[in-house]
Amino acid sequence: MYARRRRRYFLLMGGCLVLFVSAWTFVRDWSVPAAVGLCLVAMLIPPMAAIVGNTKDRTDHWWDDPPEGEPSESEKWLDELDHRTRHGKHHERSEEQRVAEQGRVAEQGREMERGQGGRPAGKPPPGARAPGSRRR
Repeated sequence: MYARRRRRYFLLMGGCLVLFVSAWTFVRDWSVPAAVGLCLVAMLIPPMAAIVGNTKDRTDHWWDDPPEGEPSESEKWLDELDHRTRHGKHHERSEEQRVAEQGRVAEQGREMERGQGGRPAGKPPPGARAPGSRRR
């Protein structure tokens, strides 16, 4: 499957190279505008070659195509991130675990807001000067 796509890609890129080299070795002696035209055509071939070289044929099987009925590797990974099973059901957690987790998250948020010394973040201590300022 890869040999067929690779062959198409190299044929297109070989044609591009032939157009470019012939434009500036033979055609320019005959007509410079024709040589520029050949170069413009040659400029359009590499993107098309990349598309042709990466297009999946009907008979091609990609590495991550799962068998019928099975989730793909991407779906398994996303399910793992979401703490779900293959069928999309969430893992069962007890009510105590949920409340404890919410309490930890709330406490972390409060600690971040307080900053050091129990003061809200961003507020200087009493009597502090701004950096770079002088006392008069």
